[in-house]
Amino acid sequence: MQGFSAPWWLPGGNAQTIWPALFSRRHPGDLPALRRERWSTPDGDFVDVDFADAASTAAPLLVLFHGLEGSSGSHYAQAFAHQAGALGWGFALPHFRGCSGELNHAPRAYHSGDFEEIGWILERLRARCAAPLHAVGISLGGNALLRWAEEAGDTASRIAAAVAAVSSPVDLAASGAAIDRGFNRRVYARMFLRSMKPKALAKLAQHPGLFNRERLLAARTIYAFDDVFTAPLHGFRGTDDYWSRASAKPHLARIRVPTLVLNALNDPFVPASSLPAPAAVGQNVRLWQPAHGGHVGFPDGRFPGHVLHLPQAVLAWLKSPR
Repeated sequence: MQGFSAPWWLPGGNAQTIWPALFSRRHPGDLPALRRERWSTPDGDFVDVDFADAASTAAPLLVLFHGLEGSSGSHYAQAFAHQAGALGWGFALPHFRGCSGELNHAPRAYHSGDFEEIGWILERLRARCAAPLHAVGISLGGNALLRWAEEAGDTASRIAAAVAAVSSPVDLAASGAAIDRGFNRRVYARMFLRSMKPKALAKLAQHPGLFNRERLLAARTIYAFDDVFTAPLHGFRGTDDYWSRASAKPHLARIRVPTLVLNALNDPFVPASSLPAPAAVGQNVRLWQPAHGGHVGFPDGRFPGHVLHLPQAVLAWLKSPR
């Protein structure tokens, strides 16, 4: 993946982001059948977890944490599920609250630094799986997974054999500023807000007075949305406090479990200048920073292409961290 080269017919980070998400093949043949479990959370809410069974009880389990507004239907989720099945591994995708197709109950949603939720989910999966467990986080889910590894310290290796974060905004302020300007604001920020704002309004109907409806309706940027909804609902003073405290980048050297951090240098909303340098991450963290790939893209060179190159490379590393 370090030497990844994008196809000539997909020049630039935006094309390498949009084409894989909308048009590329996600898997050959049929996708492994997923079954859903609903787990009750300690605070009286629920999370939905989609599973595909392993070939044997001794096979590893891949746990995939999705990105902002993602689900088991996301292009990358289906690609990783296929590749896990091809290896005979089990697969589990826990949905962040409100992302499984049904609004959650509690006066909260999910956020980029939700390491407590990540830890609770991984502990529960570890308790029911005797085989090695590998965790991958995509974009927002990757930052939250890294925050868990940072906070867990030496205990992380008791839960996971290795972890990987793909296209993750480890500096949330830098990524937030990038997605809220120019083309990114018109395309990506608008796309996310089109999904997030109705969910927030439904949450307000559940819990009247939870936040200011007029401010939410007026939000045109991710910063403004996080300031009125995400930050205050999850104990932060505002967007700046949230983005500062939830960012994984300042704490990467604390990680004690083998960890891969993969970011394309042309990712439209994870600026290359915001990525960590090797000297800042510690001996347990491996950085892959190829020049091309976009945001959770990394399409192969065949037309119309597929997105299996990404899970193949990441799972190969997880099998033998180096």
